[in-house]
Amino acid sequence: MNTVFKALNDPTRREILALLQERDMTAGEIVEKFNMSGPSISHHLDLLKQAKLVIAEKDGQFIYYSLNTTMVDEIMKWFLQFKSKKK
Repeated sequence: MNTVFKALNDPTRREILALLQERDMTAGEIVEKFNMSGPSISHHLDLLKQAKLVIAEKDGQFIYYSLNTTMVDEIMKWFLQFKSKKK
């Protein structure tokens, strides 16, 4: 969970996740949405991969990134355990 929270701590990474919620994207498509260099976006994508929040799949010369909904479900389950129970 520490890796997940570190990844979620950055607004750029949260915005990348929001983009990937809409559709799978290549690194180039993601770079076009930001005012920063390709290597900077690659660093953000690498941290999201390490946290297992995104999945990268190579298709020819492109790498497509998608939201790992399984990990999102696990995070939600973890948070829900702290929900107070009504008595």
